[in-house]
Formats: sequence, structure tokens, C-alpha cells
Amino acid sequence: MNQLLDGQTPAGPSFTEKQGQYLAFIWAYMQINRQPPAERDMQRYFGVTPPSVHQMVLTLERSGLIRRQPGVARSIQLLVDHDILPKLQPVQPVITSVQRY
Repeated sequence: MNQLLDGQTPAGPSFTEKQGQYLAFIWAYMQINRQPPAERDMQRYFGVTPPSVHQMVLTLERSGLIRRQPGVARSIQLLVDHDILPKLQPVQPVITSVQRY
């Protein structure tokens, strides 16, 4: 583990639990598929709307946790060490009272 001269661990990039799950998904997806995920892949995994995923990607980018190339599909690059990422948790199915036919 990396430590400072005074024995404390250096402060790494900070992110919320939800942001950590998105970062962990991006890393895991890249390990399996050898390319970054599309926003649609994240939408399917997390069960959220396209605007929700897009806002998360913008937030991760503004926070300096990822980098993207404008106009290039699947261009997400992680800017954090995967060792600090949380374990990717399985997504719980959404329970709804709406019946689907």
C-alpha cells in the first residue's frame, strides 16, 4: 500500500458509492470485452434511463475519474487505479406494481 513519509495513506480520488459502482462496471466490462462499454451497456446493467447514464458519465468526467474523446464511441478511459475501486455489486431487480404485458 502506498504511504506518505508520516505513515498516512495518500488521499486518492474520491467518489460516491454509486460512482464507484459505475467505475467498477467500466473496469470489469473492459476486462471481459477488451473495449470500453457504451452508455447503452451501462443502462442495461444498472437498469436506468439513458439520461441517467449520460449524466453519470458527464459527472465522472468532470470529476477527473474518466476521460472520453468527443465524437468517438466507446472511448471511455479510466483515470483511477482499479485497485481502489469497490467490488462490483449485482444489481437488485426493481420491484414494481406495474404489470407488463
